[in-house]
Amino acid sequence: MEENNVIIKQDKKDDVTVPKRDRTEEIRRLWYKFSMNKLSVAGLFIVVFVIIVTLCRKWMAPYPEHAGAFVDFSNASKAPSFAHLMGTDTLGRDVLSRVIYAFKGALTMGIGVLIVVVPFGSMLGLIAGYWRGKFVSTIIMRIADVFLALPALILVLCVSSVMEPNLTNSMLALCISWWPWYTRMVYGMVVSTRNEIYVKSAEILGASKWHIMMKEILPNCMAPIFTKMTLDIGWAILAGATLSFVGMGEQAPIPSLGEMVSNGVNYLPDQWWLSIFPALAIMVIVLGFNLVGDGIKDMLSNEGD
Repeated sequence: MEENNVIIKQDKKDDVTVPKRDRTEEIRRLWYKFSMNKLSVAGLFIVVFVIIVTLCRKWMAPYPEHAGAFVDFSNASKAPSFAHLMGTDTLGRDVLSRVIYAFKGALTMGIGVLIVVVPFGSMLGLIAGYWRGKFVSTIIMRIADVFLALPALILVLCVSSVMEPNLTNSMLALCISWWPWYTRMVYGMVVSTRNEIYVKSAEILGASKWHIMMKEILPNCMAPIFTKMTLDIGWAILAGATLSFVGMGEQAPIPSLGEMVSNGVNYLPDQWWLSIFPALAIMVIVLGFNLVGDGIKDMLSNEGD
């Protein structure tokens, strides 16, 4: 009995230490492959910087009160200077402070949409791809095809037009148009892997369909899902800015990058800073996420090398 206890303890010790060491080595290897792409590392710095600025916006914005209902006509339409690095708008509000506060809505749009879309779309793709009943698979995929047949931006604008313009409804409109892409992608991967040996072995051993989908098939789909997710954050932010540009996103006095660009266009070219700096902010944040997504795609695509 004592020998058996010793063996069991030794097995438990091995189960704890070996995977931990392997996991650390795997993380180091993945980071090395990611760091080989210098542009992706630059994109990661951009993303981290934007996140830090967003979290510390109350201390980093030179005029935090300008992000709300604030008017100072004595400083209205001031060109960029040391006092206002990005100038002021037609109501005397500091553009830099409003850009910093607008990052919160942009990140909320990008991350919030994917938090809803990725699990929902991936789960539907799993069910449609693995479930043997053709009726279930047909219903899910035909509904997805209907949404995919419609131009995404047109669908988002149509959905947004019937709802009150705010950040939550903009996110809902994007979710309605975005989930079929993940359903279609996961469905294709599940169909190609459901006849693999490890799936058949789990079925022979009597594993439930839920166990096979979540424990056997889904882990092998995570690399493409995560790659698409990182690339889609930038596109979701750009789509949110588009909705704000046409007046269907966050409403004044809450700062929004798209709304700031839209208002600034009316004063071009004289007051160029009103639209140029918010547009550059959109470009930088989308570029940062896209560069990170490219690095993750290269890192995971060579996983088997």
